[in-house]
Amino acid sequence: MRLATELRRLREAAGLTSRQAAALLGVSPAQITHIESALAGVSEQRLRRLVSHYACTDEEFIDALVAMATDRTRGWWEEYRGLLPTSFLDLSELNHHALFRRDVAILYVPGLLQTEAYARAVFSGRVPELTPNELELRVRHRMTSQEITLPYELVIHEAALRIRVGDRATSRAQLTRLLELSEADDITMRVIPFDLDGFARAASTMTYVGGPVPRLDTVVRDVPHGSAFIDSEAQLGAFRTRFRKVEAVALDPARSRDFIGRLAKEL
Repeated sequence: MRLATELRRLREAAGLTSRQAAALLGVSPAQITHIESALAGVSEQRLRRLVSHYACTDEEFIDALVAMATDRTRGWWEEYRGLLPTSFLDLSELNHHALFRRDVAILYVPGLLQTEAYARAVFSGRVPELTPNELELRVRHRMTSQEITLPYELVIHEAALRIRVGDRATSRAQLTRLLELSEADDITMRVIPFDLDGFARAASTMTYVGGPVPRLDTVVRDVPHGSAFIDSEAQLGAFRTRFRKVEAVALDPARSRDFIGRLAKEL
């Protein structure tokens, strides 16, 4: 889907219609439409011809598109196809290919760091209520999705640390888990305390996932019926700035660990 989106953007930036692009490639207009709708794939040779006609000269970007077009990965998430909403699988695949990830969490501990009990409590609160089988599928998927290693920066609000999605023991175990993970070399964790003055970005929950080149980054936002994937260059730039501003006012990693430790002792 992302490949299709980028090819459509390149064509539109070149000022070509799908019919004109098809004529240049020697195929039917329907084939271009299918490629740009993610209904059909495209070979490396045809992709390189297309981007040449579109006057794209960014070789690093073109190589990244070729890698997307020729990737035949069938990841662990495929076993859940037809069993879980597509957004679960899309996020798993996105994380699999990511070079880095940055989260801003306001109300919940991000899924990558949740304990099984915490994840079960989160999914148990869903309305309409999940069946036991649906609940188990979501919990199992979440635990498996944590088996990735990539540079990870997290800014988490005190609210997410204090809200008890389950019982006291679940919250204590989750805080202990965060303390353990905060010592990992590839994880940087910062806390935003309630008593921070002038924090006007409390609604900025987001997941920022790094692609092979910056223009192939993706932002994921929660929406009522799943996840929204944002990939326009202008919005990506805005979210990069937003993350850095939130990060700048948070406690540094050492003070954040001390803060989480104090909260765990209170429970």
